[in-house]
Amino acid sequence: MTDSTIASKIDSLRSAIDTAAKSAGRDPNSVTLIAVAKTHDWAAVQQAMVANQFVFGENRVQEALSKYPKPSDRPTKMRLHLIGSLQSNKARQAAEFFDSIDSLDRESLALELVKIRDSGVKMPRLLIQVNTGAEPQKSGVLGTDADHFIATCLDQWNLPVKGLMCVPPLGQAPEPHFAMLAAIGKKFNLPQLSMGMSHDFESAIRLGATAVRVGTAIFGTRPKILELAHDQEAI
Repeated sequence: MTDSTIASKIDSLRSAIDTAAKSAGRDPNSVTLIAVAKTHDWAAVQQAMVANQFVFGENRVQEALSKYPKPSDRPTKMRLHLIGSLQSNKARQAAEFFDSIDSLDRESLALELVKIRDSGVKMPRLLIQVNTGAEPQKSGVLGTDADHFIATCLDQWNLPVKGLMCVPPLGQAPEPHFAMLAAIGKKFNLPQLSMGMSHDFESAIRLGATAVRVGTAIFGTRPKILELAHDQEAI
């Protein structure tokens, strides 16, 4: 894929995001495009940066470590989000490498992050992932448990939780899930809502998304063999 192709896709997405935000009576600058670059190489990331895209999402810690420069060597505008499930034994690496961990989803991980923070590591911004569809195969705190978990993270563990993230179930209308996440965020005065992907970001923006995560629509289809390896890494 050429620079111009990636640039044109990013420009089109930004135009659609702006239109969706304005239709919802919102400032387009209140919505951040996170370019999801999982399984795509550093050259693709560089092509996106030519189009002034500096916010990226990755699903795996090890892939990000092998792809991106260390924090001190990155462009000053670059922001790197971990959007995939985080194993507790990789939490320190993630805290030191990412600007935002958007997938805090369980007590054991929260306690590991507390331990890392207390050891002197500066904690990145955290988002709590909510499993709005109660899907057993998917990460995220259940909606019924979210209030208690969020309150504990904020009040007892004093973690820098700034918002919430969700991935609605495939085959279901996403709007009820976005509305649920927005309601939980409002209850706890959490300003950041990461929700919405290529096929549903307009609805997410209408319901309050402050970040949308788009990968294939920017970088193209992922090679099947890489996607399979990527999925198996999480098992």
